[in-house]
Amino acid sequence: MTATTAEIRFAADGATFDARWRRHAALLAGVWAALLLLFHRDVGDLATIYWTNTTFGHCLFVAPVVGWLVWQRREELAKVPPAAWWPGLVAVAGGAFVWLIGDAAGVALFRHLGLVVMLQGAVVALLGPNVVRALLFPLAYMLFLVPFGEALEKPLQDLTVAILVPLLDLFGVPAHVDGVLITTPNGYFEVAEACSGAKFVIAMIAYGALVANVCYVSWTRRAAFIAVALIVPMIANGVRAFGTVYAAYLTSVEAATGYDHIVYGWVFFGVVMAGVLAIGWKWFDRDPDAPWFDAAKLQARWPGTAQVPAVVALTSLCAVSLFMAWAGVIAARADTLPARIAAPQIAGWTQVPLSTRAAWTPNFPGADHFVMTRYSDGMGAQVDLVLAVYSSQREGKELVGFGQGAIRENDSWVRIEDLPTLEGGSAMRMTAPGPVEREVVSWYRVGDVVTGSPSRVKAETLKAKMLGGRQRAVAVMVSAEKTDLPTRAAIKRFLGAMPPVAALADRAAGSQ
Repeated sequence: MTATTAEIRFAADGATFDARWRRHAALLAGVWAALLLLFHRDVGDLATIYWTNTTFGHCLFVAPVVGWLVWQRREELAKVPPAAWWPGLVAVAGGAFVWLIGDAAGVALFRHLGLVVMLQGAVVALLGPNVVRALLFPLAYMLFLVPFGEALEKPLQDLTVAILVPLLDLFGVPAHVDGVLITTPNGYFEVAEACSGAKFVIAMIAYGALVANVCYVSWTRRAAFIAVALIVPMIANGVRAFGTVYAAYLTSVEAATGYDHIVYGWVFFGVVMAGVLAIGWKWFDRDPDAPWFDAAKLQARWPGTAQVPAVVALTSLCAVSLFMAWAGVIAARADTLPARIAAPQIAGWTQVPLSTRAAWTPNFPGADHFVMTRYSDGMGAQVDLVLAVYSSQREGKELVGFGQGAIRENDSWVRIEDLPTLEGGSAMRMTAPGPVEREVVSWYRVGDVVTGSPSRVKAETLKAKMLGGRQRAVAVMVSAEKTDLPTRAAIKRFLGAMPPVAALADRAAGSQ
């Protein structure tokens, strides 16, 4: 009778435990669904990026991988008691604040990061610290849902060129290098952003982190494997680029580039992944049957545990809603602009028709006013002046962003190299089929600051949005095509006659 009573009590406790898990899991699912609905615009942006941007195609696999990681831990996880935890709301609010910063500054990375942190924070708030400790890696792996790493493209372009050129010399291929442009006797190649290997490296970071967790216990070995997972694809991409140019030198550009597309897209990535795994295989030190954690050590009762989990769930959604309302107030701010703006008169310079050698129009989507004018000094120098004016900035109406400015996405113009700054403006040299070269110098006026740095633009935009300063923003570009007169000399001559950039931008925005 005693044994039977004990069994009945154990069965009752197990049923209560299972019911507790179902209740907390249902609340978490409800909060996640509400968050995805509230931030449907960002969810849609992420889905579009995953599906259309090859750099972040690997993100499509992150959610299934997270689900698989949780499934692997299901038996031990069932022994860890879930508990709503009030301090977990700090993580939810923190994610909402990061999203607010991204929304105010026009930084999609922060908006997407904020959404993912809110989802992670909901797990902390509704399942508690014990479950979070059990699911620490799967939760952390969710960060790979955030598209990041585009800043790696330019450094990796330079690295690819640095690997490619010595190999061409070694194999006796005569080549002329101009920035990211490679010219051989029978071909003209661009080491473009797409060829930089950034998409490969970013994907390998996620791959390396997963293998390091699943196959290793030693933190030293984990770090070493991740390092190999980063270094090998960088070197391999340089070798791949060399192989393309060398194959074109031996055969033809058409044959080599077609071969490169097939190899890089379908075989090369898989081969390098397998190679990296083979390098690390010998040092795998995790027993495949070993438990992921010790459930007996995750039974503590933490201060701040809530008695009514539903109240925590509702409070988390209310907190998020407050940040969304705050964002709405910020987004409503805007300055009044003139009904129209005209190109300024520059002493000693006359307005002339735009160039017909190679069409160039900078990309400033959503600008309230856009003016592009060519000037000639009558002595051979011709310069283009661009003014783009915004009454305020918000999603889809930003001063700086991907594919904006001097070169738009999939443009016929290609960046050759970044040049030294000129009077505080960022400068680049670019080319278009013809070939036609031009130098472009860019300044941005946000608040009371003039800068050539896109990151400074974002910081000043955030400052203006959060503190209520001037909302208007202006882009000023001065550009010259390469002719017998050096481009920088023509630009400097024009800047000497033009009003200061701050005064010109303020006049265009109606602030003077």
